[in-house]
Amino acid sequence: MRKHDVSGNALTAGRVARFWLPLEATWLMMAAEGPFVAAVIARLADPKENLAAFAVATALAWIVESPIIMMLSASNALVRDGVAYRKLRKFSTVLNIAVTAIMAALIAPPVFDLIARGLMGLSPEVAGLAGRSMIFLILWPGAIGFRRFYQGILISDGRPQAVTWGTVIRLSSMAATGLLFALVFRLPGASVGAAALGIGVIAEAAASWFMARPTVRRLRRQPDAECDFGRGLTQASVLRFYVPLALTSIMSFFINPLTTFFLARGRMPLESLAVLPVVTGLAFVFRTAGIAMQEVVIALAGEGQPNLRLLERFTLRIGAAATAVFGLFVFTPLATMWYGTVSGLAPELAAFALLPGALLIALPFLESVLSYERGVLVRSHRTTPISVAVAVQLTVTCAVFALMLLAFKTVGAVSVGPALTAGYAAGVAVLVTNARKTSSHR
Repeated sequence: MRKHDVSGNALTAGRVARFWLPLEATWLMMAAEGPFVAAVIARLADPKENLAAFAVATALAWIVESPIIMMLSASNALVRDGVAYRKLRKFSTVLNIAVTAIMAALIAPPVFDLIARGLMGLSPEVAGLAGRSMIFLILWPGAIGFRRFYQGILISDGRPQAVTWGTVIRLSSMAATGLLFALVFRLPGASVGAAALGIGVIAEAAASWFMARPTVRRLRRQPDAECDFGRGLTQASVLRFYVPLALTSIMSFFINPLTTFFLARGRMPLESLAVLPVVTGLAFVFRTAGIAMQEVVIALAGEGQPNLRLLERFTLRIGAAATAVFGLFVFTPLATMWYGTVSGLAPELAAFALLPGALLIALPFLESVLSYERGVLVRSHRTTPISVAVAVQLTVTCAVFALMLLAFKTVGAVSVGPALTAGYAAGVAVLVTNARKTSSHR
């Protein structure tokens, strides 16, 4: 099925760029949704409390969706014929139902109060705003799993541009919903943001399914006798492939509520939580260049070392360029303009966000290296080292947070950059070391 599978053929930088650009555009548009929603919330009533509540709600929603987030990479790597499509679709459907049930249980008031007020120590006002906003996210995890399954098929079939169009539909639906709920229904800012995200991802899921229909029809018509890969794909092999990826995404997404947890207990907790989605949202804009490379590597690596070397050089250049441009934002007056004018933070919060934002400078480059190494491992169906690396990343991040906030009493938002950077660097070290050991044993 792979139109762009180039096993045994050398790639060119131009071909890689043409495949990468639509996926980068997709991630950039996804990165824009966070700052857009934060800017809307910042302009509504009680912005500080609602920004903090929105940060809590989205962090918890990300944890619930985390087991299915790698479905894009899984379908990109595994849906090679009709039988494989049917087996992975069934697997994906079971996961989508499971995460939707977990989300429904989480938003039950007794459960949510235990987590938000008991474990996270949120104030009653922020906890109430966060709990009500999560009602709008009940279908969020399952919709994300559904659309990422079909997005992976589109990428594997050499149609990354279709993924980009799906994201355009998502952002358009999100913007319309956010404005409707803010201006017409006049809901609290946190609920406006959650409703916009929820409706947006459902619209994108429907669009991804629709655009993947030609490929799916072709897969369904393929005789089983021609599906050698799919007939050899057992439930056990799918589990061996996917469980490490699920663990990876669970642990990766746990970094978000972990950050919220520590900031809620650090100095200046309300201010730190309020600027958190803004500063991390800006950093995410520049991390997208590297994130997009994971699917590019899976789709284009083939079996030849020349392809991998070209992809590696391309990734390193992309990461270095993204970090350099990010530096132009966080170390110049552009940062004040972004935090204050674009994101709508009050002057005191915009000034407060400057140092936390600057301390995230290394993340775009580190994200690029991580994505390349993960793509190589997924392509070769060796997913266990990925989960080991993210476990190390999470442990180091937690340790640095604890040291800075509990031992040195650092302002919460200031600790985010050093903690995340140390964690990312540790994860990169694990994957690079694993790659060198693997190469030395070949």
